[in-house]
Amino acid sequence: MKHVKIIFAFLLAFFTAVSCHVSRDSGSQQPAPGKGATFRLSKEEKKEGYKVLFDGTSMSQWTSNTNEYVLENGYIVMYPKTGHGNLYTKQEFDDFILRFEFLLTPEANSGLGLRHKMITAQSGYDGMELQILDNEAPIYKDLKPYQYHGSVYGWIPAKRGFLKPAGEWNYQEVVADGNHIKVILNGTVIVDGNLREATKGTPADKIPATLFYEKGHIAFLGHNSVVKFRNIRIKELKK
Repeated sequence: MKHVKIIFAFLLAFFTAVSCHVSRDSGSQQPAPGKGATFRLSKEEKKEGYKVLFDGTSMSQWTSNTNEYVLENGYIVMYPKTGHGNLYTKQEFDDFILRFEFLLTPEANSGLGLRHKMITAQSGYDGMELQILDNEAPIYKDLKPYQYHGSVYGWIPAKRGFLKPAGEWNYQEVVADGNHIKVILNGTVIVDGNLREATKGTPADKIPATLFYEKGHIAFLGHNSVVKFRNIRIKELKK
């Protein structure tokens, strides 16, 4: 009987230790953003007036090309079929701060439309575009400065060297306040410019009116690349 008690005590201690170990491991594994976790605003963002445009569970605030832009594992993922395609917010915005995260696949090329008009054609653009690009891909080594990631395409070049490698998530904040455009990538300001200043000295007939739309949709502008987006929120700036 004494031996039985000793064996029982040993087994009890063993299973208790295993149980505690499993419990600690389970508690330390928080769901990764986008994988079973719904994105929620921080207390600070709520107080500042942000609202969620995509929380990982629904694309109800987006419209147009929902065949190529799909909800997958908590992300909006662009799977190109036609080569190009645009996804728009249902709501239009004028001045705002936009925050989101994105992941590029190797050689990915896409765009972020600001104050865009919604087009019905399969592809095309009608508004300002900020470049979304895998800068370090060799195929892009000879681009012009205003064609790299974060640039106001064609007009205001972005600083390079702050984009994470393809396959990693980047955090970006875009401020559109009148003619002032500011882009913060992974904590570093890569664009801080004025559209009027950028176009000064350019013949009037060479400046697209689309650059100065006062209001429009936010859009993801596909360029035949797989790109993922998550945790999208916006704060409208009061005039």
